[in-house]
Amino acid sequence: MGSPGVRLRPAPLGRLSPTDDRLSAAHADRLSPTGGAVSLSPPATADAARERHGLDPPASRYHRRVPQDRPVRYLSEDEDSGRWLPFAFRPGDIVISTRSKSGTTWMQMICCLLVLQTAELPQPLGRLSPWLDWTGTLADELYARLSAQDHRRVIKTHTPLLGIVLDDRATYIVVARHPLDMAVSLYHQGTNIDRHRLRQLTGQPDPVRPPTPRLPLHEWLLSWIDWEGSPSENLDSLPGVLRHATDAWARRRQPNIVLAHYDDLSADLEGQMRRLAALLGITVPDSTWPELVRAAGFDDMRAKAAHTAPDPADILKDRLAFFRRGSSGAAREVLSPDEWDHYRARVADAAPPDVLAWLHHDEPPASSPEEGPDPEAAS
Repeated sequence: MGSPGVRLRPAPLGRLSPTDDRLSAAHADRLSPTGGAVSLSPPATADAARERHGLDPPASRYHRRVPQDRPVRYLSEDEDSGRWLPFAFRPGDIVISTRSKSGTTWMQMICCLLVLQTAELPQPLGRLSPWLDWTGTLADELYARLSAQDHRRVIKTHTPLLGIVLDDRATYIVVARHPLDMAVSLYHQGTNIDRHRLRQLTGQPDPVRPPTPRLPLHEWLLSWIDWEGSPSENLDSLPGVLRHATDAWARRRQPNIVLAHYDDLSADLEGQMRRLAALLGITVPDSTWPELVRAAGFDDMRAKAAHTAPDPADILKDRLAFFRRGSSGAAREVLSPDEWDHYRARVADAAPPDVLAWLHHDEPPASSPEEGPDPEAAS
C-alpha cells in the first residue's frame, strides 16, 4: 500500500527499543555492527533458468556495489525494517521488495497465483501476503500468521534490499517502474488513505493543526523531482527510488535476486509469469495457465478489489480506487517536454546509466514521444 510522504529514519539494527526512531538521519548509510545476512549459494536449476531468461546482462563499470552483510534499519511512523531480524525464514520463501506504487500488489498476486495455482485465493491478498515491516499489525501476530501457512510464503516489503535480512533459502523479487509514473500514482494514492485510521493503528497522535492543503499534481510532481534530501529520509522520494533501484541492480547477479519491470508485466503478462515460475522452480500445468493469467490481469484484480487491494486493516477510503487507471505514461500527460528533459538531467548524475536505462525502459526522448497505452495492472 505504501505511505506517501512519510519519511523513514535509518537506525542501527539490533536494538528494537521505542527510542530508536529518534536517531538522526545521519545514520542513513551506516551499517549495523550487529546485523547479519546469510551467504548465498546458487542452486543449479536457478542458474539455468536465469540464463534461459536472459536475467544477467553484462556488468558495467558504473555499478555501485552496496554492502549486503549488515542491513540498515529504516523506521517511520508506520514502518520498521527491524522486524526482519527475528523473522524465521523457510526454504522457498518469496520476498517482494518494491517502492510504493511500483507493482507491489501485482507481483504479490502473481506469486500467490503461481504458488497456489488457483484463481480463488483462500484469503484476501493482504492477509495471505502480509507487509512484514508495517507496524499497524503486531509483529508477533504477523510471525504467527506466516508460520501457520503450509505453502510457500509470499511476503511484502517496501524496504530496499540493503535494509532487510538476505537468506539463501528465500528468493527476493524487485520490481522497477518509471519513477515519474510511480510518483503520479503515489500522489493519487495519498488522497485514498484514511490518515486518522492509520494514526490509530500505529499509535500516532492526531495533528494539532489541520494539514497544509495539497499542491496540484503538476506542482507537486515538479517539487518531487527537485527534492534534494537524503534517500533515507524519504524512501518514496526520487533519491529514495534511485537508491532502491541501484541497490537491487548491483545485486542482480546473485542467484536468489530476481529483477522485474512494470512495463514488461504490462506488455507480456503471461510471458513474465512463465519466466517467474521458471525462476521460482514452480511447474504449472498448461491447462491452468489461462486461469492464472486472467486472475493476474488489471480488470480481474479491480473487479475483486475487496479481496485484492492491500487493505487488511481498513486504511483505504475506497479499495476500488486503489486500482485507479489501467494504463502507463500518466507523467507524460502532466509534464511539458522541457520539464521532462529537466527530470532526465536531474537523474543523470544521481544513478548509473544502466540503472536509469532499466528504470526508464529505454524510453524515447520527451521531444518525440512514441506513446501507446500499455495495460497496467495493480500498483
